[in-house]
Amino acid sequence: MQTKSLATLHLLDNYSLNRHEKIIFLKIEKDYLILVVTISTQILPLVKEPERLENRLAEIPPEPGVYFMRDSSDRIIYIGKSRKLRSRVRSYFRDGYNKSERIATMVKLVTEIEFIVTDTEAEALALEANLIKQHQPYFNVLLKDDKKYPYLCITWSEDYPRIFITRKRQFGKEKDKFYGPYTDAGLLREIVRLCKRIFPQRQRPQPLFKDRPCLNYDLGRCPGVCQQMISPEEYRKIVQKIAMVFQGRTQELIEILTQQMNAAAENLNFESAARIRDQISGLKSLTANQKVSLPDDTVSRDAIALAANEEYACIQLFQIRAGQLVGRLAFVADAHAEPGAILQRALEEHYQTADSVEIPLEILVQNDLPDSEILADVLTQRKGKKVTILTPLRQTKAELIEMVERNAQYELQRMQKLGDRNHQAMQDLAAILDLPDVPHRIEGYDISHIQGSNAVASQVVFIDGLPAKQHYRHYKIKNPTVTAGHSDDFASLAEVIGRRFRKYGDDPQLSRLGNPDWPDLIMIDGGKGQLSSVVAVLQEMNLLEDLRVVSLAKQREEIFLPGESKPLTTDSEQAGVQLLRRLRDEAHRFAVTFHRQQRSDKLKRSRLDEIPGLGHHRQKQLLGHFRSVDYIRQAAPTQLAEVPGIGPRLAQEIYDYFHPS
Repeated sequence: MQTKSLATLHLLDNYSLNRHEKIIFLKIEKDYLILVVTISTQILPLVKEPERLENRLAEIPPEPGVYFMRDSSDRIIYIGKSRKLRSRVRSYFRDGYNKSERIATMVKLVTEIEFIVTDTEAEALALEANLIKQHQPYFNVLLKDDKKYPYLCITWSEDYPRIFITRKRQFGKEKDKFYGPYTDAGLLREIVRLCKRIFPQRQRPQPLFKDRPCLNYDLGRCPGVCQQMISPEEYRKIVQKIAMVFQGRTQELIEILTQQMNAAAENLNFESAARIRDQISGLKSLTANQKVSLPDDTVSRDAIALAANEEYACIQLFQIRAGQLVGRLAFVADAHAEPGAILQRALEEHYQTADSVEIPLEILVQNDLPDSEILADVLTQRKGKKVTILTPLRQTKAELIEMVERNAQYELQRMQKLGDRNHQAMQDLAAILDLPDVPHRIEGYDISHIQGSNAVASQVVFIDGLPAKQHYRHYKIKNPTVTAGHSDDFASLAEVIGRRFRKYGDDPQLSRLGNPDWPDLIMIDGGKGQLSSVVAVLQEMNLLEDLRVVSLAKQREEIFLPGESKPLTTDSEQAGVQLLRRLRDEAHRFAVTFHRQQRSDKLKRSRLDEIPGLGHHRQKQLLGHFRSVDYIRQAAPTQLAEVPGIGPRLAQEIYDYFHPS
């Protein structure tokens, strides 16, 4: 390229990638694009640039809304709300402001402040909660999704709502309602069982028969939902009564039923009156022996307290209605925040999806909340009555808070014992396998099949010694040599491990740096043969030096290492060995469950596969509508044609297949 003078340089364009970087395009005359310049500047924290800080604070309006704190990497590190944004944000940077160590650390990292103005404090509260869930800022109080606490779900999004217990709180459908989490799973199951006996409701997730109800209808335990013998409107009225039990409104429900019973008796409808009488008796048995001594039994109230150590904070929330303890809920959070902030976050999370009838008139808190006025105002608006938040210091209400705190302390001790036991097991496992550090993430693999048919594999993950089911994976074995009558566990395991780590084969060092999915240990269910097949595929991908692999044989619980002909000398009762056994058993359970599901689906579709023009999607539509091949066989062409995607012509072909002339 010939040399050109600087006078021929022209600026083509100027782009900003973000507030740190800028790309400048230059050219020399018409024929040469010669330079791309990236300019990067490091922005200092606001506390080190007083003039920029003051200008930014002056731009924030004195209105309700939500504010964001960003660090030098442009990450959101804190999200807050206030009824007066300017005053709240300015208080963080005031010298005389009494800040906790956590907040003081955060303030030193803030390089930018953003805000969103809302019309009301209620909108700010809801927006803050949604943004915290979305961004998970480091310095905010984040409630942990503790799978050991169950919820009760009512699927109001369906015409005939289902009622079931779950440990996964998923807000896929807005109308579905979750109650909890409940600390006593056994008591929750007992209440659900009693509710099924007190109120007639659907007892089975799927109908037992296609053309008639099951025995539960004859016993009066189900109103015939499967055959639509009750309208959706009438059935929802029954479910609303059940929901009142979990809303803490049992006494109100008893009063309503008593009025209905008296009205039925006056109209000489004694059979209906007797049925309602039995329902009232069952409801009274739910609240027996749950009286809490309080001076005013007419006021509904919640009491919340926590107990914390250096790592976790266990929160308990007692729901008291008409002097009775109707619910005991639990939350878990990191303990790096102030107790009042943790309690505030738990209450906001709990009341965010609560109906107005579930909000009590009085909330007793262990510590003062940082934004109690906003929360009280929002709850008052939703309740339609004044809601009071107070910190009792003496007499009966203070004793109630002490009782709640004592229960939180017991839960914290139990969690700490469980954590200590898991840590001890991981330390023991690290010593057995001579690992450089305690294994944080352990993966287990197993194969399941019946003589090669429907061969599948499982990948289960333990994090810090506990199952992390969100990271579990299934694999369908694709090896063409693994067929019915011919199994090959060695090749199947090699295939699964190859698929799991294929993307890391090119650069194993890069895969280890800051990758949360990189395991500290891999456990294979099997003996030396299974381990050797996995070792071979890892060697091909140049990953064997970066992954620690062992196998656990079923017969004698023996641990094998790569390249070793004999197992390690261990005691089957050692904590580390027991941890591997739990991992192996979970991998086996997960694989067998998936195998049974695949086998069942194949059996369902085996005859349908023979019908021309009936693909996999239409088979699913048919089975979803009729529930089984037997019902499809019994259906008339007009009934078959009602299924989406099945026209009259295909319906006749399906009917002719099952009814040859």
